[in-house]
Amino acid sequence: MTLHSATRRAPILAMLRRRLAAARWTHLAVAVARVGYVARGAVYLAVGAVALLAALGLSPHAKGALGAIQAWADWPAGVVLLWFMALGLGGFTAWRVLQAIFDIDRQGLGPSGLATRLGQGVSGLVYGGLALSVVDLLHAAHNLRRPSEHAEMVRHIETFLTFKGGTLMVIAAGLFILACGLGNMVRAVFSHFGRTLDCEEAIVPWAGAIARIGYFSRGVALSPVGFYMVRAGLHARAPEAHGVDGALEALHRQPMGAWLMGLTGVGLMAFGLFAFLEAIYRPICTEERKTQNRKVRKLTAV
Repeated sequence: MTLHSATRRAPILAMLRRRLAAARWTHLAVAVARVGYVARGAVYLAVGAVALLAALGLSPHAKGALGAIQAWADWPAGVVLLWFMALGLGGFTAWRVLQAIFDIDRQGLGPSGLATRLGQGVSGLVYGGLALSVVDLLHAAHNLRRPSEHAEMVRHIETFLTFKGGTLMVIAAGLFILACGLGNMVRAVFSHFGRTLDCEEAIVPWAGAIARIGYFSRGVALSPVGFYMVRAGLHARAPEAHGVDGALEALHRQPMGAWLMGLTGVGLMAFGLFAFLEAIYRPICTEERKTQNRKVRKLTAV
């Protein structure tokens, strides 16, 4: 997309955004987004908790998102929880689409804004895929021979490697994930997370601290995923790729590995807790954001 074409489309997107804001179902969209943040938080709480248990020797292995969620199927209300996760993750996917395409967060058309919106779009694809996987898990709950997350990832990468330019596609995906991981760690240092929440001033400092821990740990978990995918593309060997579960296990194999994986697990749980705070306090609709912007300006002026 050229800058000229992006500029021409901006008024159209602005008009659609105004219509979305004025629509009667805005309150429903806000509710769906908030449920989506709850589902996102639950995913990271589950992944972090399993990683912590594995570090303590109370679970055999760390698990990725789907593996951690799959364990809920054995709970008394497991099917209800899985349906909630599927619907919540679907809602979060829809919210990411609104952010990426309609620029609900007003990121703009500058390089930074477009990069943020691209990341939100890719995030929507990831959570949408996870939502579909949870639905598939519900339909195949009786199938005890379901492939592992690593096996499914290998199958998808093998498919990409058969395409013309597939090697470059896999390497590019790995570099993107690696950049996201490093970007999360940078955000943990420089971003003011608490100021993005419409909450009491007393909550802002500890909400920001939780977010910093969470984002840094998320970066630690994502960066090896990108590295392994780049290596799989360079060697054209899909089995060399690993998901978050493999990345956490790689941490476990390092010196002081149990501590590293345990602390990362705690950090991922912190990321989940911050998602819960976003579900409650994050401004979603236009009026909520205007109110929050006024509060941020007051805090900056003090």
